[in-house]
Amino acid sequence: MATPAASRTRTDDVYASLRADILGGVFPPGERLKFRPLCTRYDASVSLVREVLSRLSEQGLVRANPQIGFQVTPISEADLLDLTDTRVDIECLALRHAIGRDDLAWRSKLVAAHYTLANTPRRDPADPGRVTPDWEAAHAEFHDVLLAGCGRERLYAIARGLRDSAKLYRRWSEALDEQDLERDPAAEHAAITDHALAGDADRAVAALADHIRLTTDLILNSRPGPSVER
Repeated sequence: MATPAASRTRTDDVYASLRADILGGVFPPGERLKFRPLCTRYDASVSLVREVLSRLSEQGLVRANPQIGFQVTPISEADLLDLTDTRVDIECLALRHAIGRDDLAWRSKLVAAHYTLANTPRRDPADPGRVTPDWEAAHAEFHDVLLAGCGRERLYAIARGLRDSAKLYRRWSEALDEQDLERDPAAEHAAITDHALAGDADRAVAALADHIRLTTDLILNSRPGPSVER
């Protein structure tokens, strides 16, 4: 019989794998997540898969529908706009708290995260239309550090969940392939960092809000396609 610790580790492993598959596009937005195929794919029991789906539902990556069961959260213009407004509210609140705490350890981590991001190649010369995985990872780490500095675990968890939901739109929109070339993300991240380190919460929050909203604008202005329902 598996120990509680072993069961928890197994649940975490399946959770991480399914989450990565959703964000990686293996299961597209709106697709039904049926128990039998999932149990086979992840070599897991129905009860374990149900627990994992419930966790993903809490993060907004999965939706529980009484008629069809679980499905990857569908994406739409209305939902994207609502998500963007909510992210601005929550992430900016977290950043304001982080700056207000003026924690030296957080400031050091922010400097390191920004340095890594600024010095990681964003585009692959062999495939200039795509962002490199290393840059994506550095970008995620930078924003995670910004949020973690708030010192409030519940606020931090909510903010991270919202950022995960936003990844669905980044993965399933063509906007960030070509139109993203029009922006200067390095300057955007530098502005957020500089204002945060200077203790200027108002400017840092404004820079972060602009950064979030610009991504949404690019997605909505992308080439017509099935990714975002209007």
